[in-house]
Amino acid sequence: MTSSSTVLSSVAPVLQLRGISKAFTGVQALNGVSLSLYPGEVHTLMGQNGAGKSTLIKVLTGVHVPDQGQILLEGRAIRPASTLDAQNLGISTVYQEVNLCPNLSVAENIFIGRYPHKGGRIDWRGMSEQAGALLARLQVNIDVDRPLASYPLAVQQMVAISRALLGSAKVLILDEPTSSLDEKEVELLFSVLRDLRQQGMAILFVTHFLDQTYAISDRITVMRNGEREGEYACSELSRVDLVNKMVGAPAAVVRPAAAAAQPAVAAGSEPAPGRLPAFLRTLGLGRRGSLAPVDLEVRKGELLGLAGLLGSGRTELARLLFGADRADSGKVAIHGQQRQFASPRDAIAAGIGYCSEDRKHEGAVLDLSVRENMMLALQARMGILRAIPLKRQQQLAQHYVQALGIKTASIETPIAALSGGNQQKVLLARWLVTEPEMLILDEPTRGIDVRAKQEIMDYVANLCRKGMSILFISSELAEVLRVSDRIVVMRDRKTAGEYARDELDESSVLQVIAAGASHA
Repeated sequence: MTSSSTVLSSVAPVLQLRGISKAFTGVQALNGVSLSLYPGEVHTLMGQNGAGKSTLIKVLTGVHVPDQGQILLEGRAIRPASTLDAQNLGISTVYQEVNLCPNLSVAENIFIGRYPHKGGRIDWRGMSEQAGALLARLQVNIDVDRPLASYPLAVQQMVAISRALLGSAKVLILDEPTSSLDEKEVELLFSVLRDLRQQGMAILFVTHFLDQTYAISDRITVMRNGEREGEYACSELSRVDLVNKMVGAPAAVVRPAAAAAQPAVAAGSEPAPGRLPAFLRTLGLGRRGSLAPVDLEVRKGELLGLAGLLGSGRTELARLLFGADRADSGKVAIHGQQRQFASPRDAIAAGIGYCSEDRKHEGAVLDLSVRENMMLALQARMGILRAIPLKRQQQLAQHYVQALGIKTASIETPIAALSGGNQQKVLLARWLVTEPEMLILDEPTRGIDVRAKQEIMDYVANLCRKGMSILFISSELAEVLRVSDRIVVMRDRKTAGEYARDELDESSVLQVIAAGASHA
């Protein structure tokens, strides 16, 4: 482990975590994690999905009680039993989503639950004056009596920070606060954080964005698989090294076996001789605060991989392509014809299917049977007035249970009774029954066993050979490298590079993820 700089060695830490461990049923979420947070610094916590960051924050803020370890605040052992308890101790948190009341005024949101009183009544004037003073500390001058909803998201984030600073806050935790902010709004937030740092506040910043990490951080703690990989001075850790430490990439280069490849070309250009025709093309497709304008081409019969860290914009792009989110810029063309997707129904009608990364909340309907889950997308495409005959449903369900090797006692078995891998196969079958021309697979193998992963990806590869277009998203870089015909690398909500199959290797892709050097 590389130690942080010795500049802070003579300063006592505000907050210390020593040997924090936390286990849930069958899962060791944290294992002996230690962390020190000093006054007047921004300490960034980084790691891939499942690294343990969220669990650590929940332990720190009283949501979870640690199984082992100790938390020290200004040298005194504490054991917060709730978020309110943590806040009363001086540990305040601002979350990714602004959990305030948009219909109330700015002042009311800052003081909700802690209204100042005068003469037995709420002191409205005093509350407004105090709210204005708190926001002025953050260099925000607004009418605090106006409804919160009348202000943009960046200002609402400042209001959330002001609420967190109310009282005697010693530590400010920011959990993915920039995920919905555009570049100007991020800079406004960072200006506020720099002022708070100057005032001596200890700030723990959780993010997935590399550029933001290097723009604001003094030190970085990297977590991986529930453990602390290391703690580093930001100035002493290169971006490539940071990415390597986050993903646990081996030093050796990984290069897949050569395969028939198509040269990488810019979206919108004419097909080269022998190159597969495009099924879908985007030009400047984007959404403010979510995804920078993207040019992309998905060819007929190819598996296009999207690589990048969590938060790089992969899922945001998938949702725009499927109409789950509305783009506010750019165009989409299917077979050369411009299309506009106002909803997933439009995308389904255009021949696109989408397996969400959130199998539990956006995929499987746990109370329904295997058969019923398989029929949902086809029924949506046909409309509620054209019911699929039960016999046809049974035929389709039986076919895909056999084709995908789904282990279930019956097609009428509730999907909740199936293993994670078999649930994922049912969701894949849901889209296959619609006979799509393109299938978007967002983390289709997350959380399932090795054999089920191989079976799913073998089936997907066979679909490509039959002419289906696949857009494949996975946090496992080795898997993306192994199966993809091309890879588009994403970084900080924008595309950073494109590789043809014969150019793919782990080292070069990690370089692009870390440095953003364009390659096309």
